[in-house]
Amino acid sequence: MRLIPSRLRRAAVSVVRHLVDPLSEGARARRRDDRGQTTAEYALVLLGAAGVALLLLGWATQSGAIGQLFDAVMGGVIGKVK
Repeated sequence: MRLIPSRLRRAAVSVVRHLVDPLSEGARARRRDDRGQTTAEYALVLLGAAGVALLLLGWATQSGAIGQLFDAVMGGVIGKVK
């Protein structure tokens, strides 16, 4: 009488192999292929954020919003100090 069916036993052995030897030949090949991918993704996100920041800065500079914001903040601070 078998306690564990053969398919379940093979699946368990496969899981244990992957846990014990995470750097098997297949895993090493996949790791080499993915090197730098995360860095490239971060670089693209940073470029996108910088682009949005430049657009926002350009709009705020042309519309005078930065000066108005500064005046409002300083007026509020001076009003609370007095």
